[in-house]
Amino acid sequence: MSIGIIGGSGLYQWDALEQTAWRTIETPWGAPSDEILEGELGGRRICFIPRHGRGHRWLPSEINHRANIFALKTLGVEAILSITAVGSLHENIRPRDVLIPDQYFDRTRSTPDHTFFGNGIAGHVALGDPVCPYLHKLLGEIAVQVRDSSEDLSDRKVHRNGTYVNMEGPAFSTRAESEFYRKQGFQVIGMTSLPEARLAREAELPYVALALITDYDCWHQDEEGVSAELVAGHVRANKVFAQSIMASFVAAVPADFPSPARDALKGAVMTAPECITDEIRQRIPWLP
Repeated sequence: MSIGIIGGSGLYQWDALEQTAWRTIETPWGAPSDEILEGELGGRRICFIPRHGRGHRWLPSEINHRANIFALKTLGVEAILSITAVGSLHENIRPRDVLIPDQYFDRTRSTPDHTFFGNGIAGHVALGDPVCPYLHKLLGEIAVQVRDSSEDLSDRKVHRNGTYVNMEGPAFSTRAESEFYRKQGFQVIGMTSLPEARLAREAELPYVALALITDYDCWHQDEEGVSAELVAGHVRANKVFAQSIMASFVAAVPADFPSPARDALKGAVMTAPECITDEIRQRIPWLP
């Protein structure tokens, strides 16, 4: 079992990794965000991709999500854990807490870039439950165990469900937008996770995300408004917590587990087989 990990702001250094090597992967969808770091964590192979590139070079709307997921699929990963910084839309979801989304709401304008289908092939995967239920449950259990194992983390909350609203960016929300999302009942807001979940499902890869709460967006009148500096500070403060969860999660994922992602393309491709060209199969080599 190999695990793919997509990391965001402040999580580019992996001191616990052994036998590491950076791999350059070419894809039909262009270049991934960066080279992919292969290594061993607790005896298990992982492939880590820095979502924004080393040095944080790419805006959320510039990330080539298709190339990132394709590259991880090419390297043989069998599940994906995504680490993402988010803003909270509720008073009880506080900065430095963590939340494990089980639903998403799309507010981006880049949907054509968030699918492997199109340009000669039509497909429609089921996405009612966008994250793998098994991995979602396991990650929640691991996060609670890690939190409870350290007195230094006793004030952190683990929120085991919630809706992640994916905005476009790169600017943060206006106050009117933030209040609108709150009234819709969403829990957190970010700029990157939903495209990964969509593409992972199309690639038949089980996916789950660990959301690190960094701010109250801009709705909370009594708190500092969201800024890049504030986000980076809370991510740095949560780095040890997040990496402990990642290490324990990687070790706990079994070699085989049930997931709706594993046969997501069964019955999803509408294009007649005789119309699927060699060029299309090079773009999507895992087609049935």
